[in-house]
Amino acid sequence: MCLAIPAEVISIEGDNAQVSLGGVKKTVSLALVDDVAVGDYVLIHVGYALNKISPEEAQKTLDLFAEAGLLGGEAS
Repeated sequence: MCLAIPAEVISIEGDNAQVSLGGVKKTVSLALVDDVAVGDYVLIHVGYALNKISPEEAQKTLDLFAEAGLLGGEAS
């Protein structure tokens, strides 16, 4: 079973993006996703963005993770 988590794209440089989840920043590869822009939400797994999702879907997913105790603190 794989677990992908939504994160907001805060900057893009070449084929990589810096994403943020609850203030934690990480660089991920955009090699598998087209048309990503700053402010988009992407599902990330093992250092790769797998696909884009809407901000509403991202928030719903983060809320579920927080409810299940998989995230520290609030997801917003």
